[in-house]
Amino acid sequence: MKKQTLTLLLVLITSTFAWTQENRTLPGVEVKTLEGGSFNISELENDGKPIVISFWATWCKPCKKELNTIAEIYEDWQEETGVKLVAISIDDSRSMIRVAPYVNSSDWDYEVYLDPNKDLCRVLGVSTVPHTFLLNEKKEIVWQHRGYIDGDEDELYDRIVELTN
Repeated sequence: MKKQTLTLLLVLITSTFAWTQENRTLPGVEVKTLEGGSFNISELENDGKPIVISFWATWCKPCKKELNTIAEIYEDWQEETGVKLVAISIDDSRSMIRVAPYVNSSDWDYEVYLDPNKDLCRVLGVSTVPHTFLLNEKKEIVWQHRGYIDGDEDELYDRIVELTN
């Protein structure tokens, strides 16, 4: 009986932890704008349409490849689903000087913020980049993905479409 109770407790804890990783709303954490201001990430809005949050860094080749690949098809994604992509750089105070020039030269049509102290990273459990989150109309995290290989953007798009149907 003890063993069954312990097993049931472990299953409940595990499923609760899995649920809390998904279906969480955005926390009230301040990030920096490229202009040097502050923005509370919980204030992100997209009129009830999906939001993608992609953590990246200027030194991360897979991050830049993912965001550049999506940039090529982002306008189509927006027309078809109304999705909004927000790129959050985790570059620290030494390297964040490279973020704005990189973004400007990449012609991204994303909102870009900085998380140099990794406050938002800690709250969301981001330990490596790229790390992508998909939020539903209630701004709840419904899906996340770590890393990037060619084609991962197709899975992300499929998830976005699921939310809009």
